[in-house]
Amino acid sequence: QVQLVESGGGLVQPGGSLRLSCVASGITFSIWSMGWYRQAPGEQRELVAGISSGGSTNYANSVKGRFTISRDNSKNTVYLQMDSLKPEDTAVYYCNAALLRAGYWGQGTQVTVSS
Repeated sequence: QVQLVESGGGLVQPGGSLRLSCVASGITFSIWSMGWYRQAPGEQRELVAGISSGGSTNYANSVKGRFTISRDNSKNTVYLQMDSLKPEDTAVYYCNAALLRAGYWGQGTQVTVSS
């Protein structure tokens, strides 16, 4: 059974930082591409950042220079370091694992940026 479990969300003031973690089980983590998506109320889910099995990364333009995705294959974990947070970053953040046509989602973690 595949599970993706996110943690690290919460309430933070504008300009603050959070680090999200996603622990995967039930898959050979090192061969899967991993990604972080987010969905704000009334909006479509969008890709925030992705990291391939080889470590290549890509980011949404809105987070470039502020967010950093990384992975630790020894811990089956993908991270999203979020700095200089803005109110428009408020959303539920979801972890995704993808390999060819297969994909799995975590349950999501809420990030709220507000003063």
